[in-house]
Amino acid sequence: MSQQLTNEYLTGLAKEFGTPLYVYHAEKIQEQYNKLTKAFNNSNTVFFYACKALTNINILRYIKSLGANVDCSSINEVRLALYAGFPPARILYTSNGIGFSEIEEAQALGVIINIDSLSNLEKFGKKFGRSYPVGVRLRPNIMAGGNLKISTGHDKSKFGIPVDQIEKVLDVVRRYDMNIADLHIHTGSEIKDADVFVKSIEILFDIIPHFKELKFIDLGGGFKVSDRRDFTETDIDAIAKKVNESFASHTQPGARNFQVWFEPGKFLVSQCGYFVTQVNVIKETSSATFVSVDSGFNHLIRPMFYDAYHHIENISNPSGPEKKYSVVGNICETDTFAWDRTLNEVREGDHLVFHNAGAYGFEMSSNFNSRFKPAEVMVKDGKAFLIRKRDVFEDLLRSQVLVD
Repeated sequence: MSQQLTNEYLTGLAKEFGTPLYVYHAEKIQEQYNKLTKAFNNSNTVFFYACKALTNINILRYIKSLGANVDCSSINEVRLALYAGFPPARILYTSNGIGFSEIEEAQALGVIINIDSLSNLEKFGKKFGRSYPVGVRLRPNIMAGGNLKISTGHDKSKFGIPVDQIEKVLDVVRRYDMNIADLHIHTGSEIKDADVFVKSIEILFDIIPHFKELKFIDLGGGFKVSDRRDFTETDIDAIAKKVNESFASHTQPGARNFQVWFEPGKFLVSQCGYFVTQVNVIKETSSATFVSVDSGFNHLIRPMFYDAYHHIENISNPSGPEKKYSVVGNICETDTFAWDRTLNEVREGDHLVFHNAGAYGFEMSSNFNSRFKPAEVMVKDGKAFLIRKRDVFEDLLRSQVLVD
């Protein structure tokens, strides 16, 4: 099967499994992973899938089978990664403003840990000293990425320890004789410019000499993928070339050779995902023709939350005349997926598909309005597998406690 699922195939899945429906094409994930490994094949580079993008256990197991490691943002993601079969040595846990007890649990599980605050670094040093190697997440004070909400390296970001506080970091490390194994920088998402990573390397190489036991340099993720409106995406080959050149220019004969880590999330799974919906109602007004589908921001919040663009197709009538529509959901608040979008003529009962829906689609879904979360299907080797059942009414009550 090609790396693009056909309209007919998606329509068949909608009829078989119902809508709304998330569909993930495994071979597309493999294609994206191969782009990374091919570009960096002559360097000591390791990729950790940033699983916050999509944590279905079957997706995690598939990505593990490709050879990738996994990057986790919570202790529960760590538990999921372990459940999926990742050994602790292939699990990276980068904390963000969490209670120290969560870091203690990560340490007990034996995974790689990055710490993002002086407070938790102090607690870690006091309890574990040099007995457990640990990483430090730094904030480089670089503005990068396509949206302020997903830019994490600028000087007003909550993420990481600001680089201008490095002396405080070193003071903690010296007092507790800590073993700092890696330095981590992540600047944001939707990064197209390879020079962003070069800037990060420049900052790190001013700091590296202070950490004698350092083995790994973590440059984060944030690679952009094409969304069919903006066909540009991160040039992985260019990043590999510039990163390798930058490291080479800073490395003297006999100096330490560092393993480089990247944390791609959206880059691996965004394009593998299709979100299939069905048209409930077409409403003609003086200002717009509204197409109401059987979903809303409870299932796909990115257009409302990030102003994200998702290419939409009418897969039931792909040859129909083109018209302008505003595609909206069925939630009791404004949940507009697209204003004045050109689509092939839409009729009630048609199926619309949202492309690039693999990352932060189902993962950010909710039961708002007491509506059910959709089913998930994975297509692998030309076969479709149900990997999450659609909610039923009992799921809404599962964790509630009835009192008299």
